Amino acid sequence: MTPPKTPRVHTLANGVRVVCDPIPGLQTVALSVVAGRGARAEDLAHSGWSHLLEHMVFKGAGGRSARAIVEVIEAAGGNINAATGYERTSFQVRALADGLDLGSAVIADLVQRPAMAEADLAREKQVVGQEIAEAADAPDDLVFEMAQAAAFAGQPLGRPILGTTDSIASATPRTLGDWRASLYGPASLVISAAGAVDEDGLLRLAERDFGGAGGAPSPAGEPGRFVGGQSTHAKPLEQANLVLLLPAVGASDDAYFALRLLAEVLGGGMASRLFQEARENRGLAYAIDAYPETYSDVGVLGVYAGCAAGDAAELAKVCAGEIVGLLNPVGEAELSRAKAQLKGAMFMGRESALARAEQAAGQVLMFGRTLDPDEIAAEVDAVTPADLVALTERILAQKASATAVLGPRAALKAAPAFQTELFG
Repeated sequence: MTPPKTPRVHTLANGVRVVCDPIPGLQTVALSVVAGRGARAEDLAHSGWSHLLEHMVFKGAGGRSARAIVEVIEAAGGNINAATGYERTSFQVRALADGLDLGSAVIADLVQRPAMAEADLAREKQVVGQEIAEAADAPDDLVFEMAQAAAFAGQPLGRPILGTTDSIASATPRTLGDWRASLYGPASLVISAAGAVDEDGLLRLAERDFGGAGGAPSPAGEPGRFVGGQSTHAKPLEQANLVLLLPAVGASDDAYFALRLLAEVLGGGMASRLFQEARENRGLAYAIDAYPETYSDVGVLGVYAGCAAGDAAELAKVCAGEIVGLLNPVGEAELSRAKAQLKGAMFMGRESALARAEQAAGQVLMFGRTLDPDEIAAEVDAVTPADLVALTERILAQKASATAVLGPRAALKAAPAFQTELFG
């Protein structure tokens, strides 16, 4: 039987949703169990708890020790991982085709039956503390945190996913267990598998392992608000690190694909405007690119660059000038190239079973359904030069930016230079 082109979404009696995406010819399967909750669900007192919880469930669950959890998966030829973001937490198993049963059972234990031993929690707080310190020591991590904090000041989106050593210190096995119940409630869970898998078999496993999942989701948080501001930190580095953010649209906005294409034209590759002007024509930067970062209701258009400290202010002005230049219609050839690059990146990603499983889960959480690749391609192709101009006008009309500069003191002038060049 030929599988449907667009995977169907099934809902268990308790609200858990299930998506199956068979890929003919594969000998392996990817399983993602994704909770549509993450660091954005945290208040200030619980900052970092979602990430800490993701660590803790691997310390023991369902009667298996931390070592047994990974050994049982690896003994079957698979691997297991997890990740925490602002709006979702994902548990993933890649395995041989006959490893789906085991992978589902192990992840179900992690999500529903973690041991949460007090001694393990004390040790894991130390481990996460080292992770926080490592991020602070890495300039290309720290500068993004600085920009995020400026863009979304006073909100969960403006706080680091890792939290702080102080905010995670207050977690106890009981309070972290309560947090788990709200974070991984069945209404926010999606079971998604791709590769060597059949729908009936996956549904049986989902019912067996997740049909009894309980817990009520925590209330929805406040809508995201782009605040903006300047965040600078002088540090004796060889290079200045710049992140420049402008308020954009969320993933559910009609202009989402216009934002993706706007970022592609601006700084998506070696033919992009920023690469050609800042690097090729002026030699101001070795690394420079533009990117969109989108959440459910809000997003940013971002630029990252690394440069010599003395060039930072000039580079910021060049970036601002190229952004303002997008108020003029993009030529058909340039837009066609951007569309080809965007579709290529999206469809190449679909050649990975794990990427497909994760993508399907994300679509279900965002839209309540999976999206046909042809539908996505049509949305990209439908974007016009006028759409890009309209979105640029919408972005600049807010007269707000968030600028982070990390590096030698001479580079710090880049922050006001960017704001002034954009808005006067």
